[in-house]
Amino acid sequence: MTLETPAVARPLGVAQPSPVGTARTLLLAGALLCLLTVGMTGFAAYLTITVAETGIWRIALGAATLVVVILAMLTAWPLIGGFRQQAASTAAAQAGDLVAARKFRARAAQSGWTALGSCLPLVFIATFTMFLLANDHAVQTTFFDAQFMARSVGDVTVAFGENIKIALLAEAFVLVWALVIALARLVPSKAGRPLRWLATAYVDVFRAIPSIIVIYLVGFGLPLAGVPILSEMGPMWSAVLALTLTYGAYVAEVYRAGIEGIHWSQVSAARSLGLSYGKTMRHVVVPQAVRKVTPPLLNDFIGLQKDTALVTIIGTVDAFTQAKIYSSNYFNLSSVTVVAILFIIITIPQTRFVDRLLERDARRQLSKG
Repeated sequence: MTLETPAVARPLGVAQPSPVGTARTLLLAGALLCLLTVGMTGFAAYLTITVAETGIWRIALGAATLVVVILAMLTAWPLIGGFRQQAASTAAAQAGDLVAARKFRARAAQSGWTALGSCLPLVFIATFTMFLLANDHAVQTTFFDAQFMARSVGDVTVAFGENIKIALLAEAFVLVWALVIALARLVPSKAGRPLRWLATAYVDVFRAIPSIIVIYLVGFGLPLAGVPILSEMGPMWSAVLALTLTYGAYVAEVYRAGIEGIHWSQVSAARSLGLSYGKTMRHVVVPQAVRKVTPPLLNDFIGLQKDTALVTIIGTVDAFTQAKIYSSNYFNLSSVTVVAILFIIITIPQTRFVDRLLERDARRQLSKG
């Protein structure tokens, strides 16, 4: 007796997907994008070399653009293997070997994605280069004039020290002030209700007001009001106070989230040992909460560092103020680009450090199950 394998029923009216259709689409899209990339990089290279003024500068630009063009051509290399895998997938499908067809199709699709992913950064570079060189390279001379940047980088970098000083002082005060506000928002019992309301109102108000307004009001309002001590602080300390008030509200919420994230059993265990509410928060809850919220705290401090550029409105001679002096004297914004580069230099390493902390915390949570 012969047993026949029953045929697999297919829904009526539903088209079966081609085993190579998706891969073919990706490979064709990758090929088109590779052609576009080579064309754009070649044109950008031509524009770059033609605007070079001196022989040495032209040679350097020519070498750099040649490397980019070669990289653009190499983006098509994965497509060669991809089309071979596509042909193998088609042959396997026609022979009825669906497993091999799917395997080759997956490899062909991966080759298409690789080509697309390789082309996109080069397309961005070529587009940005053509933007800089447009209108007789007016954009480049306005924002990226190498000679003017070299002329202003010394004074701007020295003034940037004021931004760093303000940021470090404000961060130190924010760490303490924000913790006070967070603890005030979490005071228990009816007796602490007015304090909770006051802390909540502070957080709501200073999170709603833009930083530049707080800086303006503190920097100009306190001297006009003649408030003792506060009116004699000077622009730098006024900036520190304004940023402390503003970011204290944001960081207080980060602290509060960390404190509320501590399991209630920790508090119960501490209170059962006879610790008061204050000692429980000081010795048990707050140390654990601070470790948990370190990455969000660093993110807020990155924002605080960038907001130090706003202190220019109250007369603080920071990097942005120095750059504006150069810009107004020479009608060129390349000095402001120097300020942007300095902020990038100090911010990106911190951002990567925060990412590593987040990854470490994620691994720790996975290891705990």
